[in-house]
Amino acid sequence: MRIHENNNVNTPLHESDRMSTRSVWAGEGEYLVQGATQTPVVHSVSYGYDDLNYWHEVAQGKAFGHIYSRNTNPTVKVFEEKVRLLEKGEAATSFSTGMAAISNTLFTLLAPGKRVVSIKDTYGGTNKIFTEFLPQFNVDVTLCDTTDYEAIEKEVAKGCQVLYLETPTNPTVKIMDIARLAQAGHEVGATVVVDNTFATPINQNPLTLGADLVIHSATKFLGGHADALGGVIVGGEALVERVYHYREINGATLDPHAAYLLLRGMKTLQLRIERQNESAMKIARFLKDHPSVTDVYYPGLETHIHHDVATKQMNGYGGMLSFALKGGLEATKQYLPLLRLAHLAANLGAVETVAGPARTTSHVECTREEMQAVGIPEGLIRYSVGIEDAEDLIADLKQALDQLPLQLKEKTNETSVAES
Repeated sequence: MRIHENNNVNTPLHESDRMSTRSVWAGEGEYLVQGATQTPVVHSVSYGYDDLNYWHEVAQGKAFGHIYSRNTNPTVKVFEEKVRLLEKGEAATSFSTGMAAISNTLFTLLAPGKRVVSIKDTYGGTNKIFTEFLPQFNVDVTLCDTTDYEAIEKEVAKGCQVLYLETPTNPTVKIMDIARLAQAGHEVGATVVVDNTFATPINQNPLTLGADLVIHSATKFLGGHADALGGVIVGGEALVERVYHYREINGATLDPHAAYLLLRGMKTLQLRIERQNESAMKIARFLKDHPSVTDVYYPGLETHIHHDVATKQMNGYGGMLSFALKGGLEATKQYLPLLRLAHLAANLGAVETVAGPARTTSHVECTREEMQAVGIPEGLIRYSVGIEDAEDLIADLKQALDQLPLQLKEKTNETSVAES
């Protein structure tokens, strides 16, 4: 075993320590050197051993150590351990990106003739794996209506090797009942995988609800500063070892400097998520009552289709919401540039607010028809709430909404002149 040999790292954590304490201290201690209080960035590619017998034991996973940074790395190890302890799992391994974590996991667990059941509302890149790449390897893929639990259970009951869930979903923040669906998956011997990127370990712990593996795009809320790519999975030791082996051979390794940046970001994870939870709730309520907004997607709202499930399995409703404007795509095009306190970019989970339409963010890989098929309006705005003051964000959203009618009128007049 080469990924978890030293789970009992030198850390002052107790079992009773809460998530904010774990965010700061978890996984750190073993690799602090010469009195340093921060984990060092180890850029070494290889690690030398004078004792060839011990070197061989390390290479075989029989002794703790590192031999080559494509396999394991001291800085990366600390990052994995921190996420493992936050997600309350036996083991963890990391990847160069969130999509690497997702694709490596699926290609480890599936093979020609195997079957995976999932939902239609997964992130656009994940959806492409299901609709484009896995079928090339003769993997049977069934994508169900995200809101129809009975249909999902019916498909799972037919037999599958993997049940893949994402909750909250990207970008319409629908909620899956993890405990209910995990039970259905386990009844047929399926491995239940949950993408927990939107919720983070602060708001939701899928492993405690019955999932076998939990996945994060660490690029998002875990890192929180939009400056490092990464992915990670957590779960049972034997299962994670299988995925780790696939990753170490296929090479989607997390860079140690990225691991350091993610570690630094995670120290404020609890603080950031609490602020984003609170602000997103206020913003969702504001948008819901605005006459220019047709739909608001946020699980904290009582009107959300799965609000009851979110309340049952989540500690907070998250910093992600989406909304649609009267006027559709054209209104979105005019509205977004009016925002003062938001990066218009394809990212989420950062300390700065980020906004953009689904057609250029979560589902840029998908066609208009594919988006419509899963109920994503073409003009849907995905809004990732940062840690700015909530009242300032609401004021910014309002001033842009106040300007929108004039912007649309001017656009209509320009179109009429051009056509004449």
